[in-house]
Amino acid sequence: MKKKSLKTQLSLTIALVVLITVALISVLSNILINQKFKNYIAEQQKQKTQDIVSSLSQQYDRKTDTWNTDFIHTIGMYALYDGYIIKVYEIDGNSVWDAELHDMTLCTQVMADISERMQKKYPKINGEFTSKDYYLKQGLNAVGVVSISYYGPYFLSENDFQFLNALNTILASVGAISLFFAIYIGWVMAKKICRPISKTARMTKEIAEGNYEIRFEGHTGTIELDELVSSINNLASTLDKQEGIRKQLTSDVSHELRTPLTTIGTHIEAMIEGVWEPTTERLKSCYEEINRITNLVKDLEQLEKVENDNLKLNITSVKIEEVINTITDNFETEIYNKNLDVSVLGTANPISVDKERISQVLINLLSNAIKYTPECGKIDIILEDCDSSLTIQVKDNGIGISEAELPYIFERFYRADKSRNRKTGGAGIGLTIVKSVVHAHGGKVLVTSKIDEGSVFRVILPRK
Repeated sequence: MKKKSLKTQLSLTIALVVLITVALISVLSNILINQKFKNYIAEQQKQKTQDIVSSLSQQYDRKTDTWNTDFIHTIGMYALYDGYIIKVYEIDGNSVWDAELHDMTLCTQVMADISERMQKKYPKINGEFTSKDYYLKQGLNAVGVVSISYYGPYFLSENDFQFLNALNTILASVGAISLFFAIYIGWVMAKKICRPISKTARMTKEIAEGNYEIRFEGHTGTIELDELVSSINNLASTLDKQEGIRKQLTSDVSHELRTPLTTIGTHIEAMIEGVWEPTTERLKSCYEEINRITNLVKDLEQLEKVENDNLKLNITSVKIEEVINTITDNFETEIYNKNLDVSVLGTANPISVDKERISQVLINLLSNAIKYTPECGKIDIILEDCDSSLTIQVKDNGIGISEAELPYIFERFYRADKSRNRKTGGAGIGLTIVKSVVHAHGGKVLVTSKIDEGSVFRVILPRK
């Protein structure tokens, strides 16, 4: 099946809809107008016969007991040209005026013309000329009789047919003009709609080829298309950020691996060649560098597990204060070495969460707070409990995070402190794991921070 462009399909669809609409309107209008016109003609014929009867009744002079045959002749000829053949009789049956006797040829011609027109245009009505008698009265007294013959049940004159033909021509012309404008307007609309779609398609192709800097500038004027364009721009922006993070990860991992591997290689080479004695201190140094590599691999494995397990939660009722106290005790050495003041404020009722995952969240947040809070600093873990949720705040007065960095700190492998060394830095996945775990619980994590003033991380967990 041959494929058509969206513009062609839209144009054809609009043209087809308009064509069908115009055709239906034309057909229905034609049927309705014809029916109404037939009713109108029948009423006109009825009125015409009444006018003929009324006019003929006035042509009798009761004083002289005579008929004005000249005027009757005029009325009869006008009626004949209109398709009515009349015969006027006195009340006793004597003929006063007879159209057929006056001009048989003309009467025959009129009947033949009307019959031919009606049979050609309306063959199903099976019409024929019929006669009907009417009394001619003056007051309550009948003075004569008129027999009126006409094509029944109704007939249309030449002018009537011309009117209907003109009406059909107008309807056909309106339909043709409407179709032309519909095709033109449909083509213009299709072009307007397809242009941003085509441009968006080209953008997605370039994005697939690795051009993440491309953007769709301007607006389309259509809400749905603007949403599509906005989504594509956001996609390109997100991929651009992810690409930057990936490159940063490559740089970070290579840096993290290069230094300890170089150190280990240099030390071992020196000891193999006999330049250095394999002392305990030198072996310990090599062991520490191996531990750094091991920790990096553990960080990467932890991220892989979080992403591939789809965070299957083991929900139990947990006393969050006990979890926090346990974690704080585990960091006792780091807290003591930096002389930090760590306080747990507030209380909370048990909450249904995955204890291991939430512990992981609190460990990462407290670990970061300890790392980036200077000696003699202060860290507060604040609990705010309510009926619908539990909020856990980890607040420190450490080095803080710049406003420009805040939107990215939950991205994988992103590290706000670019200058930190291997001893304080990790792989940059701790906050990514925090966000994933909290979202898996149906909650959210927020952060506010100022340089040299500290940071506040808020974990909001819903009570289900």
